[in-house]
Amino acid sequence: MRFSCEKSLLNDAISVCIHAVASKSSIPALEGILITAKSNVSMCGYNFKTAIQKSFDADVTETGVAVINARVFSDIVRKLPDDIIEISIDEKLMTTIKCGASEFNIMATPAEEYPELPDVDSEVGVRVRNSMLRDMISRTSFAISDNENKPIHTGSLFEVEDKCLTVVSVDGYRLAVRRAECENLRHGAFQFVVPGDTLREISRILPEDDEMATICPEQKHALFQFNGTLVTTRLLEGEFLNYRSAIPTDQPIKLEIDVRSFIEAVERVSLIISERLKNPVRCLFDGASLKLSCITALGRSYDEVAIPDCPEPIEIGFNNRYLLDALKAVDNETCILELKSGLSPCVLRPVEGNDFTYLVLPVRLKAGE
Repeated sequence: MRFSCEKSLLNDAISVCIHAVASKSSIPALEGILITAKSNVSMCGYNFKTAIQKSFDADVTETGVAVINARVFSDIVRKLPDDIIEISIDEKLMTTIKCGASEFNIMATPAEEYPELPDVDSEVGVRVRNSMLRDMISRTSFAISDNENKPIHTGSLFEVEDKCLTVVSVDGYRLAVRRAECENLRHGAFQFVVPGDTLREISRILPEDDEMATICPEQKHALFQFNGTLVTTRLLEGEFLNYRSAIPTDQPIKLEIDVRSFIEAVERVSLIISERLKNPVRCLFDGASLKLSCITALGRSYDEVAIPDCPEPIEIGFNNRYLLDALKAVDNETCILELKSGLSPCVLRPVEGNDFTYLVLPVRLKAGE
């Protein structure tokens, strides 16, 4: 194998793929990056749960395939000067990396020792803009559960119906739903659950442009394709929460609130809350005023926000982080806040349309808390 390319292209590919490389494995090849040189160069990291492949243009003068230790390879390339890098691997797997006056010789691993990646049909699925997919993941991933007792909720539900893609996350305390227009290549309804760890990696490497990403699910795996990158992930199995029935439809109080003002007020009263002092934030909706307060061993905090007139006083308590996560996921200046009582969930919806729904369960308030 022999090829040369710009350092930036090589470094970008390594930095993308290395997040799927196994840190420790009984199969040494999985601690490396699989490099395939043909008409272009493709790199791959794989840990039996997720595979990330990245292709880029290079001057390939000799085709081949081999595995190079990911940590060593990454460290070398990152420290090389910004210039053309030449990589060659001989028949004995001795790898030479040259850039300017710098030269490294390291041993590669035979590609035959690298496990075969899952084969997923890349033609049938759903297409959505890169920027939209990234936005949907980032604005729902905060509600993904970390409770392994319910593994299905450690991922997000992807639901496709007609020309609408819905992404749902739930952790038992809050629910996050985002909807967007998509191109349904199957022309029928289908759904699948993607692990949260995979989604966080996809969100990190997805470009914020209007190119189209394609998501192709099968029974046990799904393939995400975008801008020369392929992410293959194992899907979660089980019965996901019936999120539609979990969202109340009989909330009689609907207030159009200023999202930024609400966030700032919650952040201020939360300044006396810590990991050790987790008392809830009290929210009293009283007339045209939202009165926020908190009491911990450190002291008391209080703030107020102007709101539309609330027809009846309602006091409700929230975990401050859960409430802030939902508010910060709203990408509009205002939204509709729906309430029923101090023991019912708070629901956030857009003023117009149905692009998102956020639900936060209340905390039962105690006297003097």
